[in-house]
Amino acid sequence: MRKSDLHNVLILILAAAVLSGPSACAPVASPILPVGPSPLPPFSTASLPPISPDPRLPLTTSPALSAGPSPSADCLSLPGRIEADNLPSQYLPDALKFIVYLPPCYAEHVDQRCPVLYLLHGQAYANDQWFRLGAPATADRLIAAGNAPPFIIIMPHDPSWKQPGEYGFGQALTEELLPYVDAHYRTLPDRTRRAIGGLSRGAGWAIHLGLTRPDLFAAFGAHSPVVFWADSGRIDNWLAAIPPESLPRIYLDSGDNDRELEIALWLEELLNRKNIPHEWHLYPGFHEEAYWQAHVEEYLRWYVTGWR
Repeated sequence: MRKSDLHNVLILILAAAVLSGPSACAPVASPILPVGPSPLPPFSTASLPPISPDPRLPLTTSPALSAGPSPSADCLSLPGRIEADNLPSQYLPDALKFIVYLPPCYAEHVDQRCPVLYLLHGQAYANDQWFRLGAPATADRLIAAGNAPPFIIIMPHDPSWKQPGEYGFGQALTEELLPYVDAHYRTLPDRTRRAIGGLSRGAGWAIHLGLTRPDLFAAFGAHSPVVFWADSGRIDNWLAAIPPESLPRIYLDSGDNDRELEIALWLEELLNRKNIPHEWHLYPGFHEEAYWQAHVEEYLRWYVTGWR
């Protein structure tokens, strides 16, 4: 067989494998996989303390809760606290695992309540991804410098590559994890003090939940977004169904060499066509952790803008 014929056969075999395998979450054929080994250090939750209920709860239900006094310089010199736990779920075959970042001075200021940011990892990664990318450490710096109010970060684990509707991650997050967080931490339990964001497939979830549950999230960020194919034909209707006063703040960004750039451009064009306010950035970079790590501080600064 000639080399050119062998090359063509290999292409056909690879194409058949993609089409017959598990569907990717984007309206394109390529699956979302990490580009080579992660350059970031590994993370282990083995040494983290378990999450325990805050004895000062239950919370009040007023949406007008105060963020409390400004943290003192003493506790601001210390890093925030990292906890890990899992939550039994009726929507998932196993417990929902998640990592929690509590800001500096959280333990010292017992009357202070905090906004909450939910950050979702990319496909083929786990709930430690945002930790390894430096989100908690960046939050420490922003809070200590007075560039962000103290806020909580929740990093849940998405155990599947399936589409929304094929399994219950979305319901587990909104109907189980979110109430659990509000019941165990001194949060500001109001949509205006709650945001969600994600990388790649996690961005697909942020889009899905940001547009279907604007009653829960007042902002969502989609970083190197991949739109679920099951959602692509519904986003237009979701946007039309949200009252103008309830439209979430939206942030989109992508690298100019991202293999999923076409999806981000499609979504950005749709928002422009419907005159939906949003922030859009096209930067140099690829669909990889090096790109996301370079922009973590920018992402967090955008999320906290709505809480200043």
